[in-house]
Amino acid sequence: MTIQKNVLITGSSGFLGKNLCAHLQRRENVAIQRFDLDTPEADLQKFVTEADVIFHLAGINRPEKVEDFETGNAGFTQTLVDLLEKNGHKPHVIISSSIQAELNNPYGQSKRHGEKILEDWAKRTGEQVSIFRLTNLFGKWCRPNYNSVTATFCHNIANNLPIQISDPNYAMKLAYVDDVVAAFLKEMENPQQKATSNILQDSIPSTTITLGELASRIRFFHDMQSTLMIPDMSERFNQQLYATYMSYVPKEHWAYSPPINTDNRGNLAELVKSQMFGQMFVSRTKPGITRGNHYHHTKIEKFIVIGGEAVIRFRHIFGSEIIEFPVKGEDYRIVEIPPGYTHNITNTGTTELITLFWSSEIFDKEKPDTYFEEV
Repeated sequence: MTIQKNVLITGSSGFLGKNLCAHLQRRENVAIQRFDLDTPEADLQKFVTEADVIFHLAGINRPEKVEDFETGNAGFTQTLVDLLEKNGHKPHVIISSSIQAELNNPYGQSKRHGEKILEDWAKRTGEQVSIFRLTNLFGKWCRPNYNSVTATFCHNIANNLPIQISDPNYAMKLAYVDDVVAAFLKEMENPQQKATSNILQDSIPSTTITLGELASRIRFFHDMQSTLMIPDMSERFNQQLYATYMSYVPKEHWAYSPPINTDNRGNLAELVKSQMFGQMFVSRTKPGITRGNHYHHTKIEKFIVIGGEAVIRFRHIFGSEIIEFPVKGEDYRIVEIPPGYTHNITNTGTTELITLFWSSEIFDKEKPDTYFEEV
């Protein structure tokens, strides 16, 4: 039987807290206690005495008064330690600090003071404290127009609002919230027992990017519904940033229609394009109609009929043999088109033919690599 672990999360309603809760609540062997500004303070003592692990995420980074940095960061940390010592309880404490703890400013000083309070407690008790000095975070559920430039850019661009860039060449380091959560959970399960307190700021992947490039990538995501272009998703940062951007897109913009080309054969619509993989498009073809009768020198295509019945025919441009592949939607059969073979597809059924196509390159009307010749 798996032993249940009691986990207390302070700042559970914040950006990082919400994402951590979303991952932890999937675990059957974890019981979560949430503490935030709207939680009765009387509950904190009970939560502290029951916790096996405390994720201390609560803090202040945009106070009305400078002195609130110390109260909200170091002060609340001291309250937490006082409760632990009062009850003689010794959980593993994992705290989200900041790289600014290395700097001589009010916020950084308050974060470093909070670290020191926990380090001293760890030395007195011999218990484990794990300190994560986090850089600029991004991901879903972050509050825009507050203290995250990524959240602000994503929200404003997604909602067609202006953004301000003071210095497009200013470089910043970004860490994705799911990578932070993964590091937290790894530390919870297998603490790095080098000392009673460890600063673990190098254990989370990060990406350095300029403000100008960050805005450019987010604008690219915004324009994808009209350009149909897809960025290089082999770059993990693009996956993470696109996921972040999509979390700010208003629901009325989730569905859209691409341009549709219609003629007497039926219609055709492009779906997605990328310099990395070419493009995909879909067609509807009326019964008895043939599409194609052309060949390519370099471009490769794949056809898959997903509705109806058809015959795909090939002939080498210097040969006479005609090769046929009967296909129908329920078979999900992919047919590849080699270069140098003229080819066509004919709707041989009584209903509309629906075909999904992939092409190894984006169609360029100046260099189409498409040459008409009857099969």
